[in-house]
Amino acid sequence: MSTDAELAMRLASDLTPPFVEYVGKGSFFGGQPPLDVWVGWVVVLGFGALFSLFTTMIVLIDKFFKGNANVTSEHFNTAGRMVKTGLTASVIVSQWTWAATLLQSSNVAWQYGVSGPFWYASGATIQVLLFGVLAISLKKVAPSAHTMCEIVRARWGKSAHITFLFFAFCANVIVTSMLLLGGAATVEALTGMDYRLASFFIPWGVILYTVVGGLKATFLASYIHTVIIFAVLVTMVLIVYIKVYSSDQIYSFLDWTISYTEEQCESIYFDVDKNTTFYEPGMYACGEVDGNRDGSYLTMLSSGGLMFGIINIIGNFGTVFVDQSYWQSAIAARPSSAARGYLLGGLCWFSIPFSLATSLGLASTALLLPITADEAGAGLVPPAVATHLMGQVGSALILIMLFMAIVSTGSAESIAVSSLIAYDVYREYFNPEATGDQILKVSRIVIVVFGLFMGAFSIALNEMGLNLGWVYLFMGIVIGSAVFPLWNMMTWSGASGKGAVIAAWSGLVLAVVAWLIGALFQSFEITVASLGTNEVMLSGNLVAIFSSGIIHFVYSKFLDPQQYDFAELDANIHLVEQDLSGLGEEQQDPNELRRAHRWITRRGYILTIILIIIWPLLSIPAGVFTKDYFAFWVLVAICWGFGAAVIITILPLSESSDEIIEALSGLFNFLTCRKGNLEDRYRDHEAHEDLTKPGDEEGENFKEEEPAKNDEASA
Repeated sequence: MSTDAELAMRLASDLTPPFVEYVGKGSFFGGQPPLDVWVGWVVVLGFGALFSLFTTMIVLIDKFFKGNANVTSEHFNTAGRMVKTGLTASVIVSQWTWAATLLQSSNVAWQYGVSGPFWYASGATIQVLLFGVLAISLKKVAPSAHTMCEIVRARWGKSAHITFLFFAFCANVIVTSMLLLGGAATVEALTGMDYRLASFFIPWGVILYTVVGGLKATFLASYIHTVIIFAVLVTMVLIVYIKVYSSDQIYSFLDWTISYTEEQCESIYFDVDKNTTFYEPGMYACGEVDGNRDGSYLTMLSSGGLMFGIINIIGNFGTVFVDQSYWQSAIAARPSSAARGYLLGGLCWFSIPFSLATSLGLASTALLLPITADEAGAGLVPPAVATHLMGQVGSALILIMLFMAIVSTGSAESIAVSSLIAYDVYREYFNPEATGDQILKVSRIVIVVFGLFMGAFSIALNEMGLNLGWVYLFMGIVIGSAVFPLWNMMTWSGASGKGAVIAAWSGLVLAVVAWLIGALFQSFEITVASLGTNEVMLSGNLVAIFSSGIIHFVYSKFLDPQQYDFAELDANIHLVEQDLSGLGEEQQDPNELRRAHRWITRRGYILTIILIIIWPLLSIPAGVFTKDYFAFWVLVAICWGFGAAVIITILPLSESSDEIIEALSGLFNFLTCRKGNLEDRYRDHEAHEDLTKPGDEEGENFKEEEPAKNDEASA
């Protein structure tokens, strides 16, 4: 327990929290953004246009100088089905790095301490690891598929197709809503740009290059965005734990934070002019944490953190297994890369919420910054800490990092929706004989329309009072009931189509009912606030996923038993154009697919058990972390972040070095008015030098002499 004298000494120092500069401030940003409004416009429009132009140029270089001049509808929506491991992993990291990953992860660190970043990271990594099993299953039984709903239609028929098309669209809309809600709130807080304008214009940053290059453009852009995100991540971790503070200092500051009594917290958050405090319990991170061991931020024994972890695990199964963008990445990957790409991508992604929130999230509470609960809920913890530590540079870095996350995931969601509309709506119900050009045209139109629609929809959600944290917890209630049926579709020959439809709709209805009843029981009213509590959200999420799983199992096992032959599945899926890239005998080698399935199944399950069971159990004996234990925890976060940054940056380049050289060679020769690639010219030059005799400097007699020599040798 800190004494009043100790608190006075800390206030008098510029080096220790609470800082004098924040005395009397009711909120960190307080309506005064650290950056000028023009910066917001530059990032949202200028940065978006710059990256669109850059990515479009890369796509065009690849298209014209590497032999990919004819972009078919198949290639537009599948990227040729030959994407390698490194780029697949990079794309998974990019797609899974939402605005919530960067913002909400630090919010739960602000709320629960060290358990928040861990449960956010582990609770959202295992879905990617396990989806690797579905990815390789798709390569085995439905390699010609374009969308997950195509597979549903081929196996279960029209009713199931319409049902899961609804859930797929819900997943895309919810994910994109979270991107824009978090992004617009942060842009407004950092620059003063109106959130409605930010919500409307942010999607334009992805429309151009996605329309031009399709899924391949999305993958190339995702790599660039991921590299920038990791660069900022590493910078922030270094700033917090090496340049400005150390793990020991942050540990001590966190101890100070929980040592303050309510009276001392009131004196810290005090308005001198009005001679009154504005402190309210739960409004600021001051004093002990309810539900944590000894009220400490430095413990995994946190009831609130554990509850968030369960919600996180259940809700994120829906946003991976029901999101077409993840199925599309599996479709695009070559079979040998699908399993390894998802595993590597999941492990690299773990470092983003874990390392970032362990640095910026914990620093926010350790430094006693005047961040309100509303600001934290809106995802403003990272920009607040970055602004405090680095000034306008920190604000700009977080803004750029956030924009990268929004446009990369937004691009994936756009191409996912366009594929669903083109193949599962337009081709299935309006024009069964659609040509490749017609599919391509519809895909591009949908990308533009979806971007405009989501800008308007996110504004509507904000006007309803729904912030990023609320929507994040709510998503599992809406789409969680589709998880088990989709898993069963790919892995269980006995799964019933009727049972899947009944389970999905029943699970949704039961989840909503449980959610509403939970709010009534807890708060005796139904409001946005009462529906958004952890306990109420948890009840809805649990009912959604488990009721659906039980219903589907019982119906399939006892009421409508099936024995489906998976060999028939791919025969019911038809290509629009005979673009067989990625579908050759080498890619469909059954022995290779069997080995890949065994490889990802073992590692996916083992890592899942480690991340959500073994690791938390091993941290229980530590209770409240000691200074050394916390230093080790921080070291793990730093090393994981650095390792992931190196792998995700270098591996895609090393794997594709030949293709990169080929494309750049073609561009160079085009600009210098030469023919062929640089490699070809170099090889020709070397061959010429080797075969030219001394004294025959020009090599003029080579062609004439060589046949004669051959004739002599033959004689």
